[in-house]
Amino acid sequence: MNFFNAIASYMLPFYLYLFLTVLSFDILLFVSKKLQLVSAEKRESTGFKLSGLTLIVLLSIGIVVAGAINLNTIRTTEYQVDIPRKSAKIDHLKIAFVADFHLKPHFDVDYVRRFKKQIERIQPDLMLFGGDIIEGDKYDGDMIVFENILKEIHPKYGTFAVLGNHEYYGGPKRGKFFEKAGMKLLLDSSLVIDHSFNLVGRLDDRYSSRKPIEELLKSTNDSLPILLLDHRPTDLEAISKTAVDISLSGHTHNGQLFPLNLILHSMYRLTWGYEKIGATHFFVTSGIRLWGPPVRTVGKSEIVVIDVRFR
Repeated sequence: MNFFNAIASYMLPFYLYLFLTVLSFDILLFVSKKLQLVSAEKRESTGFKLSGLTLIVLLSIGIVVAGAINLNTIRTTEYQVDIPRKSAKIDHLKIAFVADFHLKPHFDVDYVRRFKKQIERIQPDLMLFGGDIIEGDKYDGDMIVFENILKEIHPKYGTFAVLGNHEYYGGPKRGKFFEKAGMKLLLDSSLVIDHSFNLVGRLDDRYSSRKPIEELLKSTNDSLPILLLDHRPTDLEAISKTAVDISLSGHTHNGQLFPLNLILHSMYRLTWGYEKIGATHFFVTSGIRLWGPPVRTVGKSEIVVIDVRFR
């Protein structure tokens, strides 16, 4: 059954790219007909049609295979930004940030181990998880294995996380996982780390109790820089008008499958990458993993590393 489920999970992207490839092939045929690049006799021949069909199917399969390899390749995206020091005690902070793991039973354990080893190589001062880390409400042996792997990550200032919309769907068991995985949850709350910066975590906007950003920041120390974890990049303009220095988000998956990424650009100002709006540095990750079909033809499975210099 698992074999057939695995095959079925690849069918949606396969049919998507089969459709797009057929459409592209028909457009090329139309152009060649208008420009008389290929004779009518050749276009109607069995050999030409069979070759076209073979090319269409192989190209569609090739795109899906490449997308699966891309999904399972962990990459690092590095940035460097300067923010006002204010009264911070430190002059440098190395952040590792990921979102959208979507861990669930039968998830690839080796992938989680490879992720942990990559974080150990990066040696961040601070590890941040930006929501949608776990999927669903099941809690079995696989999830315990993931907890044991992730709790081995020991950055200098600790590991922190916020909840995404998929934790909202999953129900109350989510908190147990984060605690046992060594992550401190920030639930519309903030704390001061090493007398040097504020770390603020927002609830996803699925939560009706979520505070407006201005209210959430009232508890922060004005004399220190502010780092914000906000699962969805939906409130950029409002955040840019506050004292937040760095805002970190995920959720978008950068569209995951072409051409869905083109639609995503109409929904979010920043779907992936970096933008400075006002005095705030915004980062949106395409996710360390994704939800749905195990294929990524847009973006990458990434760990975002930010070298922050306090000036």
